[in-house]
Order: sequence, then structure tokens, then C-alpha cells
Amino acid sequence: MISKQRSYNMSRIKSKDTSIELKVRKYLYHKGYRYQKNVETLPGTPDIYISKYNVAIFINGCFWHHHYNCKYAYIPKTNQEFWINKFNKNMQNDIKHYKQLEQMDIKVIVIWECELKECFDYRMESLLEEIKNDE
Repeated sequence: MISKQRSYNMSRIKSKDTSIELKVRKYLYHKGYRYQKNVETLPGTPDIYISKYNVAIFINGCFWHHHYNCKYAYIPKTNQEFWINKFNKNMQNDIKHYKQLEQMDIKVIVIWECELKECFDYRMESLLEEIKNDE
């Protein structure tokens, strides 16, 4: 019974247009930033791409992308081997895609779910600084 419930719960989780993505996009739009969303032609399909600044933004869920040392990045008690492999594969893909984007001279910014939950306004202000600053 538990596995059926877990399967159902996991199937309800969206990969695009999540509530935190919508909140970040709305914020950027109101600040005057224009962007493309879920750009499939770029490695990793960034959640937001701002061509004016050549910036790709990933809004990562702490659970799925296994944010290091984060309370939301737990490993489910059942079928742990599956989950550990899944999280490792996700993290390896993230690193690969970030490197590919950087090789294309695209700046990569990662926003974590916990950052938005803990202090949305502060994270958004720092995001604007990251977008504008060339490294």
C-alpha cells in the first residue's frame, strides 16, 4: 500500500511551472526582466533564460536535486538504493549541464527551493545582482 501511495504522490509533482518557478518569474517580470522559460535548445533546459544578460537560471527543488546539507534533501526510507542512484544521476546531470552552458559563455545561476522558502525577498535581491554582474 505504501508504494502505491508513494507512486501516486510522486506522479503529482510537476517538473515545469512549479509554484516557486512562477513566483520567481513573476518577480523578474515585475522588475522589468524579459525572459524565455524552459528553453529546450539549451543544455539542461533552464527554467529561465535571459538573453539580454546571457543568463540561465535553474530553480532546483532541494529533494530532487539533493541540495547538500539541506533538511529538504532527505532520502526516503523505502527503496533507498533506487533513490540514491536517482539523486546521484540528477546531480551528475546538473553538473554536466552547468559546465556545457558555461562553455557556451552562458552564466549559470542556481536558486534552491529552501532559499526561496526561508527568505524570498533577500534571495530575489541577490538574484538581480547576480544577473547584472559579469564574472
